[in-house]
Amino acid sequence: MAETVNFTGSVDRALLKRAKVIAAKSDTSVNALFNAELRHLVETFESAEASNNHNFKTLLDFSLGRADGNDTLVALGLDSQEDLFLLMAQAHLPMPRLPQATTQAMVDSLNELTP
Repeated sequence: MAETVNFTGSVDRALLKRAKVIAAKSDTSVNALFNAELRHLVETFESAEASNNHNFKTLLDFSLGRADGNDTLVALGLDSQEDLFLLMAQAHLPMPRLPQATTQAMVDSLNELTP
């Protein structure tokens, strides 16, 4: 069995609360969920790197908000956002979030449409 170490990190309080609910419903711990997700991320990245496949790094950069959608489409040679979304799901990576100001502007715009 691999040696475990403790480390300190920070996480959004609301996210931790939601993770605790998932852990409880799954009869596991937040620590086990975190370990499984981190292991998947590391092993997938290392596997892609070992095969000289840079697609996972490109997808990870997009997921972390370090690359925009158009640049990612071009880098991966994709024609549609649907294909990008499918690759993100297959890579088990979350879609990046829009900045709060952009999201609020979209909400405001939609609210203006309602009578």
